[in-house]
Amino acid sequence: MTLHIYNTMSRKSEPFVPLTPGKVNMYVCGPTVYDYIHIGNARPLIFFDVVRRYLEYLGYSVNFIVNFTDVDDKMIRKAEQLGSTVPEIAETYIGAYVEDRDSLGAKAPTVTPRVTDTMPEIIAFVADLVDKGLAYESGGDVYFRTGRFPDYGKLSHKNLDELQYGIRVEVDKRKENPQDFVLWKGAKPGEIYWPSPWGDGRPGWHIECSAMALRYAGETLDIHGGGQDLQFPHHECEIAQSESLTGKPLARYWMHNGFLNIDNEKMSKSLGNGVKVREILKRTSAQAIRYLMLSAHYRNPLNYSDEIVRQAENSVERLANCRDNLKHRLAAVAKDMPAVPAEDDAEITARLEALKQEFEARMNDDFGTPDAITVWFKLVSEANAYLQRPVARENVLRELLDRMAEMDGVLGLLPPEAEAELPDEEIDALIAERAEARRSRNFARADEIRDLLAERGILLEDTPQGIRWKRK
Repeated sequence: MTLHIYNTMSRKSEPFVPLTPGKVNMYVCGPTVYDYIHIGNARPLIFFDVVRRYLEYLGYSVNFIVNFTDVDDKMIRKAEQLGSTVPEIAETYIGAYVEDRDSLGAKAPTVTPRVTDTMPEIIAFVADLVDKGLAYESGGDVYFRTGRFPDYGKLSHKNLDELQYGIRVEVDKRKENPQDFVLWKGAKPGEIYWPSPWGDGRPGWHIECSAMALRYAGETLDIHGGGQDLQFPHHECEIAQSESLTGKPLARYWMHNGFLNIDNEKMSKSLGNGVKVREILKRTSAQAIRYLMLSAHYRNPLNYSDEIVRQAENSVERLANCRDNLKHRLAAVAKDMPAVPAEDDAEITARLEALKQEFEARMNDDFGTPDAITVWFKLVSEANAYLQRPVARENVLRELLDRMAEMDGVLGLLPPEAEAELPDEEIDALIAERAEARRSRNFARADEIRDLLAERGILLEDTPQGIRWKRK
């Protein structure tokens, strides 16, 4: 089955065919690094990590680009507030972003370009637009002539003629047309700047991504992604300036994730309900956050609440317990029994292969992570039923673990396994004493030992194969 992606540009699901067979160039708009990322930022971070993982699962070589906007108005204001500099603010919050990204289990992108490292390409891009008559200098700023790009608005499907000038579009007398947008901003006194043909200044927001995409992926991306809020004006302006310059589509597929609500209210600065990722991670596992983000289809709105997070934690725990139980049973089988095939092995293998195909079918349908998670729980049910058998086969247990690892390689919902540790003599002695207490029906002492071990971070499980223990 072929992967299909809902293309924001065409407003329909399309079979995915990259420009170069076997290779994918994917660009996702990254953060403006003036603060710690909030839970809303985590949604595209996690979702597009899964897109990248699944493309690699399908065998593609993925050039995954996520940029850092390390100079803009917000950063200048933050530097002024803290008595710092824009580069210092950038270093602080890029480092924080990388920490949060890694904590959320997202793989590092192939490249993470910065605006300040791409300044020659940005200036050259703007100069080419000016030379072609697509942009003009006015009062130290440079603007793009939207009237020279007839398709302006084709991504967001906005009727720009209906915009109320002065209300929805800021009127600036330096502009030839109120819809024109800035490519280069002349520096104000005390601001960070770079020299250019139009005087000292810095780039506008939209030109950054066009220049970085061109540098690191070429004239046409396979996938361009970001949050729904970026469709207009950011991505619309990217399209206008890039396609005007190159004459080629900026991207073959446009993907946008939906908004995140907090307790059923839209997250906004005015409500003050933005929650920092690093604060959430102090009380919630990264896997629960990933589960929450993938439990709704990426194009749909998603609600965040403490109760929903608790439910996600419980679901992740079910997945992890299944994996751990399979590994525990496998260790016992591998130690005590030969791997003898059973008559129904082929039947079980066929069911597991069917689940793998169903998982792929759900992901191939525009990255349907909620349905893919449902398939994973079908696998858990299959595994739990098999674990109830008095005799388990090594080959089946390994296949169950392999199927689970494949799904986790895409979705990233399993917590890391604790390092294997042998129980020390004291723990062995206490476990043996507890077993003897139970045999002699001294349940009070047995419970006392269990509580003592729990205080030391040792959890006991009574299984058909004997007592299993693990550290918290």
